[in-house]
Amino acid sequence: MDKKTISKLRELEKQIKIKFEKQDLLVRAFVHRSFLNENNVAKESNERLEFLGDAVLELIITEFLYEKYKKNEGELTAIRSALVRGKNLSDIADSLGLYDYLLLSIGEKKSSQKARSLILANTLEALIGAIYLDQGYAIAKQFIIDNIAKNVDTVLKEKLYIDSKSELQEKVQEIHKLTPHYKVIKEEGPDHNKNFTSGVYVGEDLISEGDGSSKNSAEQDAATKALVKLFG
Repeated sequence: MDKKTISKLRELEKQIKIKFEKQDLLVRAFVHRSFLNENNVAKESNERLEFLGDAVLELIITEFLYEKYKKNEGELTAIRSALVRGKNLSDIADSLGLYDYLLLSIGEKKSSQKARSLILANTLEALIGAIYLDQGYAIAKQFIIDNIAKNVDTVLKEKLYIDSKSELQEKVQEIHKLTPHYKVIKEEGPDHNKNFTSGVYVGEDLISEGDGSSKNSAEQDAATKALVKLFG
């Protein structure tokens, strides 16, 4: 690990107020798989940490919502989904400046905005995984509450947890007597890290397109945009 990388990561530690015991864990959280093909600095990418961080994030957000709100299972699930969806995580990662610490291949640095957004969301999950392994559950929980769960008031106020597909279907059926349907327009990325673009149609008309790391999230995004376009 070179001095420049160490110096940059110390800046991040100060920003998130967490001092890592094992610096290699922190470094690994920012090693994109594309970087391994061009460099011998690291032996492992951040994918396994991302896998762990995803599970830690979901558990802590679930616990947080369960303790804070006396809502039913369906509502809690919807609110959780809004908090942990890729776009939200990407925006948080961006606000933390995580892209500046990423180790990417030259080609990946030139990738599209969609790919950049997905990488950022995955990196935040990898960082959570690293914090959990290095600092334990309590510190990981505090990091998630400070940076992710804090957005819950916005999610509730703006009703970002509402199932856009169901709402769109209800309104379109009521007014147009038709059921919206969805088609995958484009898929990008490897199997483990795909990004989907889906279109929502009413009859033969394409109303809007949406993006996401799964077909469902892309459809939800398309439905959200369609609601704004059709009903304001």
